[in-house]
Amino acid sequence: MNPFAGLTQEFRYLSSMLGTVKKLAHIDPASEFLVSDELEQMVDANRDRLAFLAGDTAWTYGEFDAYANRVANWAIAAGLVPGDTLALFARNRLEYVAIWFGLSKVGVMAALVNDQLSGKGLAHCLQVADSKLVLCEPELFPAMAAAEAYLPKPLPLWSFDGQLEGCRDFAAALASASDQRPDRSLRAGIKARETLLKMFTSGTTGMPKSVLVSHVRAQRYMHSFGAATGANSNDRMMMVLPMYHATGGLCGVGTALMSGGAVIVETGFSARNFWQRATDQGATLFTYVGEICRFLVNTKPGPADRTHKIRAMLGNGLRPEVWTEFQERFGVKTIAEFYGSTEGNVGLMNADGQVGAMGRIPWFVKKAFNLELVTHDFETGDVLRDTNGLCTNVETGEAGEAIGRIDPDDPRFLFEGYGNAKDTKQKILHDVFVPGDRYFRTGDLMRRDKKAYYYFVDRIGDTFRWMAQNVATGEVAAVLGSFPGVQTANVYGVEVPNCDGRAGMAALALDRPFDGKALYRWLEPQLPVYARPLFLRLVTDTNTTGTFKFKKTELVADGFALSKVPDPLFVLDKIQNAYVRLTQKLEQEIIAGSVRF
Repeated sequence: MNPFAGLTQEFRYLSSMLGTVKKLAHIDPASEFLVSDELEQMVDANRDRLAFLAGDTAWTYGEFDAYANRVANWAIAAGLVPGDTLALFARNRLEYVAIWFGLSKVGVMAALVNDQLSGKGLAHCLQVADSKLVLCEPELFPAMAAAEAYLPKPLPLWSFDGQLEGCRDFAAALASASDQRPDRSLRAGIKARETLLKMFTSGTTGMPKSVLVSHVRAQRYMHSFGAATGANSNDRMMMVLPMYHATGGLCGVGTALMSGGAVIVETGFSARNFWQRATDQGATLFTYVGEICRFLVNTKPGPADRTHKIRAMLGNGLRPEVWTEFQERFGVKTIAEFYGSTEGNVGLMNADGQVGAMGRIPWFVKKAFNLELVTHDFETGDVLRDTNGLCTNVETGEAGEAIGRIDPDDPRFLFEGYGNAKDTKQKILHDVFVPGDRYFRTGDLMRRDKKAYYYFVDRIGDTFRWMAQNVATGEVAAVLGSFPGVQTANVYGVEVPNCDGRAGMAALALDRPFDGKALYRWLEPQLPVYARPLFLRLVTDTNTTGTFKFKKTELVADGFALSKVPDPLFVLDKIQNAYVRLTQKLEQEIIAGSVRF
């Protein structure tokens, strides 16, 4: 045993945290120094260096800025004014970041819409974001068309290539727009505490919430991981995560750009081709979610496992059982696992490589963090309070609800809220430890060990995580409940061996014979892939409380185990595009990991 191992780990922690503090020191909510100003500074310092690489197409920082300037000048000509919102409905592409960068130059906000949405869910996002117009990728036009039926009135629609009927030609409009920077006076008076972007998250109310991402929040995301990963101007960040998410679109992209490095834009993730692709593109950094790492360790070993140059990665959700195997097999030296949410004010980062931990808060820096773990009532879903009406901290090693103190004067501890005031109110706890204080509810359970490391335990309530996405049971239940013959739909998440997160399962009460193929056809256009239930349980008793809330504890415990469930069970068959009867043979194949979801 190395007697200095503890000191080495402690030094690594302090070095990384001090480096991060230094990178964040300039961020001020009251300042008019915005993300657009920071990016323009990076352009001026790195004009001829590589900024983005998508396939065989490359952009220098100068070309990135020129495109953004065209977008800004187009926005002015299109009648957009500071405070307006454009909905960007597109997959990862070379121009993605440049579009919202350009809009921000003239005070216009971009709403970054999940490219897997369709129909009612998509229409909801466009409405809650107060979108003035939509910029749509041609391949996503069918989803957009399905959403129009749910909009109170049509939105002006622009297409990247102008080849779609009823759409205006964005490419043609940009071709005639100036590539010169618009005067900074067009964004004068905007403070860093004001909104830069609108992103979306799923909450317990069912539909996606519009999250207001301020310049301050974006600046923190874009600067927080440079020190931990050692990012520099020679780095290339492999981006396989969707850039409408903060993890990929701000944390990953920002780590590269704020270091003068480049972003490798990938349209999707392929476990089979990932390492060869990383080798071919010269990637040195990588943004992940835990499920991606599990997929990679489950691939067959190949020569590209070690020919790549990726030395550091940042992300969240990497399970302990995958962590060590991943590092040993692929040789990635640094894993900057972190905890955070798009809208939240609680942040943790693993700065010293402790396997499985999201981060650490030792006693000597406790005052620099706002995180508390409090006792949670699993029956009511609320926090437990003592006889004085105040919350209490959990003991070391005990799971507690993670909450973060709200401080409007500290950019680290802001909670800007959602586009809907009711949604915002539901996430705030009052009078927690002293009368008058306020805390943000993360909706997550964590535990803290004796060395002050924090570990994720589970999500609370009606949201579970599957395929690196948060799934709101209310939204899924609403779609299921609208299918002819479904009387009630109780949706919950269940564990599946060899898979991260929880898979969707629904207990359905029917008034007619079940048609698994028809149900699949009903769900396909209305729910994204990750939100479609994998398992169905046909029940006769809806099993509600006295206040008509569904009871889920026993259903979750039963899962899809045929030995526990007396009711008919069905599983989603992606080949047949239907729900088929779950047999013992199929159940064993799922447990063994032979069936891929």
